[in-house]
Amino acid sequence: MIKLVKPSYELKNEIIDFKKEFIKNDENTIPGSELLDKIDTFDEWLNYVCKNNSPDTVSKDWVVTDTLLAINHNMLVGIISLRHELNDFLKDFGHIGYSVRPSCRCNGFATAMLKEVLEIAKNYGLNELQLSSEKDNIASIRIIEKNQGKYTRSFNYLDKEVYVYKIRLY
Repeated sequence: MIKLVKPSYELKNEIIDFKKEFIKNDENTIPGSELLDKIDTFDEWLNYVCKNNSPDTVSKDWVVTDTLLAINHNMLVGIISLRHELNDFLKDFGHIGYSVRPSCRCNGFATAMLKEVLEIAKNYGLNELQLSSEKDNIASIRIIEKNQGKYTRSFNYLDKEVYVYKIRLY
């Protein structure tokens, strides 16, 4: 159904189109995109995610992160990031962030993306992952629960209630 690949220059146009679709839909945030929505140029963003993929070059205020693109029939349908550990900022949010482009939602892509990333996390030896979702994001909550996520607590962020889930890998 989907294939997860690392961002590259070969996918530059697809990544730019992906970002433009969010903007066109008045969505200013692209969860799991590792700042694709905030960094101005593609080259800067690609450099940022590539550096954060290695413990030797990761930004001092961030954690080692695998940023992966979900491809379906040669179309970029989603993006997902696996953070290898949690820092002070991420301790509430979690190890994984993801988005599906607006025109491709409700097709099972996010569920499949999360399932594949959980396998990658197992290969790194991670035992348990934390994910979060705003309380009113029912679609994301269902995706997490379909992947064995168990509700553990909630917190408030920017005046919104956020649910925290854990997924045991072993």
